[in-house]
Amino acid sequence: MAADTAAPVERKRWLALYTLCAGTLMIVLDGSVVTVALPTIGKELDFSQSNLAWLVNAYMIAFGGLLLLSGRLGDLIGRKRMFIGGITLFSAASLLCALAGSQGMLIFGRFVQGVGGAMASAVTLGMIVTMFLEPRDQAKAIGIFSFVAAAGGSIGVIAGGVLTEAAGWNSIFYINVPIGVVILFAASRLFDTDRGLGFGAGADMVGAVLVTGGLMLLVFAINRIDSDGLGSAQTLGFGGLAIVMLIGFVLRQAKAKTPLLPLRIFRSRYLSGANGVMVLFVAGLFGFQFLLALYLQSVAGYSSIKTGMAYLPGPIVIAVISLGYSAKLITRFGPRRVLLVGMVVTTVALGLLGRLPVDASYAPDVLPSVILLGVGAGLALPAVMGLAMSSATPADSGLASGLINTTQQIGGALGVAILATLAGSRSDTLLGQGKNPAEAMTGGYHVSFLVAAALEVVGVALAAFVLRAPKAAVAPADAAEQGVEDAALPSPNQN
Repeated sequence: MAADTAAPVERKRWLALYTLCAGTLMIVLDGSVVTVALPTIGKELDFSQSNLAWLVNAYMIAFGGLLLLSGRLGDLIGRKRMFIGGITLFSAASLLCALAGSQGMLIFGRFVQGVGGAMASAVTLGMIVTMFLEPRDQAKAIGIFSFVAAAGGSIGVIAGGVLTEAAGWNSIFYINVPIGVVILFAASRLFDTDRGLGFGAGADMVGAVLVTGGLMLLVFAINRIDSDGLGSAQTLGFGGLAIVMLIGFVLRQAKAKTPLLPLRIFRSRYLSGANGVMVLFVAGLFGFQFLLALYLQSVAGYSSIKTGMAYLPGPIVIAVISLGYSAKLITRFGPRRVLLVGMVVTTVALGLLGRLPVDASYAPDVLPSVILLGVGAGLALPAVMGLAMSSATPADSGLASGLINTTQQIGGALGVAILATLAGSRSDTLLGQGKNPAEAMTGGYHVSFLVAAALEVVGVALAAFVLRAPKAAVAPADAAEQGVEDAALPSPNQN
């Protein structure tokens, strides 16, 4: 009788996971789909180059700036409500974007999409770790989620090219509406209702203004690095103001009676260390996705669809690793060792791209790095996300989820901005030395790929020394039985 009851509950739990992943995929896809469609949108709505960038910036400012606040609000009002509210807003904003007939309306729609995306994304990982408490199931669930998060961008490049050429740029937004409706229907039936802690447990409005404003300004400053320069008055001014606001937020949280972000959570070496590693890892990974696309189109002469197809082996490998092997490897060897291997493989892949020739052939010169990066992401992302969430209590899981998502977005944006700036600067220098444009651009990409590899090396060192399990964390008998230092995720209360 118990088995008959357990089976439907187990099925419902996994269907709930797939619903969360569908919402994440829709949001992740949207970013890369829009990037591919930008030239067509610019032509049809008469965007200038600077205004066209706001289609990306408006989304990123809202999304990156609101993740942390959304994660904490999910803990306070209920994560199910936050997720459903976010998907509803994202879908409605997608319809607004599809119907937009002016630049202002489309930019506003993208900003609202970012708000909805942040609301839904911030609580997703927290919902997963509270649904799957058993270490083996949790590792498998995080592996599935990590595949969606890592591979969605590459899939979006392919989907964006196909949809834009086949049905026009509006179709990339229209398609979100029916998908969103299906996700909302499934979420309302599959998710258990959680009451949340209530606003009295952490309704620090001053802190909310400081952290949201600070993160939005930081994302804006990072996105301006490529056009204004790292040392420009605009970048330094907005970046400096962002840092001042974020410092003010930290000081506020240390004194607030009901802090939005209780600083006690940073006592966990796993949460703090994993967030630091995430910044470095995704800086290199996102830099690869952006810079390789530029190389393939500007130097190798690939079309947008051919560029997307060049990335296709990556998500396939990520799927095989994340869905088939990462959970087993994490359970057997521990998340720290799996993370280290994934980051080393990623470092090798980026180092290989640092020697791309001007007349590269896809199979010998590009494909090995695409495959290795798929292996690296498939191993590292589930491990680092699991470590970041491992010490979060159920009451703080939304906050921890929002924090690791914020770290991922900030790290990715910072990596793309800095690496693109380095590539452009080096290319300009080579042009001044008499190199032809193709050689100059390739030389610029070489520098950026090697810097990205160096960031991964720093991440490996951080993971090796900071994420090591404390000696007292594993009892001698348990250590002998496991045969490894960190053979499983640390317990939720382990700091």
